[in-house]
Amino acid sequence: MTPQSHYATLAGLEIHYMDWGRAERGTVIAWHGLARTGRDMDDLAAHLAGQGWRVICPDTVGRGLSQWSPDPQAHYCLAFYVRLARELLDALALTQVQWVGTSMGGAIGLLAAAGRQEPSLASRIERLVLNDMAPEISPLAVERIRSYAGQPPAFATVGELEAFFRQVYAPYGWLSDAQWRRLTETSARRLPDGRVTPHYDPAMVSQFIHHPQDYDLWPHYDALRQPVLLLRGANSDLILSETVPKMRARGPGLAGRLQVIEVPDCGHAPALNVPAHFAWVDQFLAA
Repeated sequence: MTPQSHYATLAGLEIHYMDWGRAERGTVIAWHGLARTGRDMDDLAAHLAGQGWRVICPDTVGRGLSQWSPDPQAHYCLAFYVRLARELLDALALTQVQWVGTSMGGAIGLLAAAGRQEPSLASRIERLVLNDMAPEISPLAVERIRSYAGQPPAFATVGELEAFFRQVYAPYGWLSDAQWRRLTETSARRLPDGRVTPHYDPAMVSQFIHHPQDYDLWPHYDALRQPVLLLRGANSDLILSETVPKMRARGPGLAGRLQVIEVPDCGHAPALNVPAHFAWVDQFLAA
């Protein structure tokens, strides 16, 4: 399956997205994590496209091929990302979608599906997959992520960048050598001095400075009316094990609309790149 690369002007910014498949069964929005790009979803998107889904994989503002923000304080926050999501669905005339979000992408989906910030989205998102994202996250894990994301290193060679990615993203679980190479090549950019560095705006971590409450999502979680699948990395340091019972006791959990799967041999966050991961998503979307 060969995807198409597109650009859309959303909230006055040029946003890149990959478009996979035909919507025989419907459309899935697959949104990446904090310091990543939409190309992280290639394996899942290719699988779902083969099952008859259309899959849209955006690059968030400041990541990948999307424009960097001229106003980081205003734009690098969940509220603005949800606005981008709403404008993307409007631009593509999508009235009903499924949402699969990894880490930050899951938080965007949670906010969008709750409809407290963009009311029109609540009825447009039918099901929500949270890939290692919950209504509360560990501050220690946030500091770990900020430690490498806020000051991205630069390397002389792509091979050195790949070695760095293999180290910091080891919690993703198993990836083949080809998948590690693709992850590297689809999230690398050259600096003026010729070195390579991760393909995002380092200012995006200012979200945690200017919007420190962004990931306090319990009120939004309680407002969800959609079925929710939580894929929690068994070794995740972002979604602590004690958070799961809280999720079961309120919101969609209390209503019997929450399914939880512990993903073995993964931390934060499962790469959604192997048949077991595909099967869990397939079963949830088809339920």
